[in-house]
Amino acid sequence: MPEDSQTELAALREAAGFATITDRGFLRVTGPDAARWLNGIVTNAILTLAPGEGCYNFLLNAQGRIEGDCTIYREPGEGPTEFLLATTAAQVEAIRQHLDRFIIMDDVELTVLEGLAGVLVAGPQALSVVAALGTENQRSAPCSPGTQGPPPQTLNLKQTMYAGAPVRLMLAFSRLIPRYEIWSDPSTIASILVELNDSEAVPVSSRALEHLRLLEGTPLYGQDIRNSETARDLPQETSQTQALHYSKGCYLGQEIVERIHSRGQVHRQFMAFRLTGELPETLPAALEAAGKPAGEITSAAVVPLAEGPTLVALGYARREALDTGQTLSYSGGIALPHRNDN
Repeated sequence: MPEDSQTELAALREAAGFATITDRGFLRVTGPDAARWLNGIVTNAILTLAPGEGCYNFLLNAQGRIEGDCTIYREPGEGPTEFLLATTAAQVEAIRQHLDRFIIMDDVELTVLEGLAGVLVAGPQALSVVAALGTENQRSAPCSPGTQGPPPQTLNLKQTMYAGAPVRLMLAFSRLIPRYEIWSDPSTIASILVELNDSEAVPVSSRALEHLRLLEGTPLYGQDIRNSETARDLPQETSQTQALHYSKGCYLGQEIVERIHSRGQVHRQFMAFRLTGELPETLPAALEAAGKPAGEITSAAVVPLAEGPTLVALGYARREALDTGQTLSYSGGIALPHRNDN
C-alpha cells in the first residue's frame, strides 16, 4: 500500500485534508408552494427547516423503493422560502425529471445550478482550517463558519465571503468527522486552493476519500444503493435512518416506509464487513451462509490502517443469517460483520 495513501487517510481521520469536489450537482427549488410541495415528495421533514438548515433525504417511487438521494438545505436569509438540493452530479437530471412529474397545479420552479466549483475540507481540524481562510493578506472577509461547530449530524448552509466574492459554505458531519464544502465561481475556488496548499491541511486523493467512506460505512447511491434503473432497495435496508421522518405527514412511498417501521425490521441490512481472503473480483459479490444466498458485498477496498492493510467492505446481509451467527462467505473468503468506529 503506498505510503501517501496512509498519510492522506490519517490526515482525514486525525487532522484535516482537502480535495477538489468533482462529483456534485445542485438543483434549486423555488416558488410560493416550494416548501409544502417538496415536503410531500421526499422522506424527511422540509417544512420545519430553519433558514440555513439541511437534512438528508431519499426520493421514493410509489412502491417505497429508492429512486435517488440528496441533501436539501433551506436557503439562508430572510427572503422567500427557497431550497438547495445537493446530490451527485449523475443524479441531478434524473432527480429533476422525477420531481418535475409532480408539479401539477403547484407554483414551483426547478433550476439546475451550473458553473460552480467546490473544494472539500474534512477532518477533526477542518473547522480551524476553514475559519483561517481569507485572514491573510488583509482580505476583505474571511471564509469562516464561526468559532464553534454545531453538534454531530447537523447540516448547515451559510452564505459568506472570500476576498470580496460570495461563497456558499456547507457543513455536514459523518460519523463525527466534520466536512466543509466551499462553493463559488472557479476563480475564487482556485484562490482558496492556493491558500489551502499553504495551510496545515493535507491534499488528499479520491482514493483516500473512498477509504474514509468505507470506514465510516456510508453507502454510495448507484453502487451500494441501487440506481433508478434497478430500484429495489428499501430505505430501512440501507441503515440510513437519518433520512426518514415518521411523523411529517404523507409523501410518495410513505405507506411502505410506515408498514416496515411498524413491523420493526427488514429482511436484510446494510452493514460493514472485514474480509479475510482476497478482494472480490467483481462487485456486487454474492454472500452465502450454509449454502444459501445471504446477501452481497457492494463496495470493497484494501484500506491502509495503522495495524496494516485491511480489507474493508460494505454490503447487505440477510437478518436470519446475522441473528443465528452463520458464517458469511464469498468467492474470495469470509466476510465478518464489523461495527465501524472512526
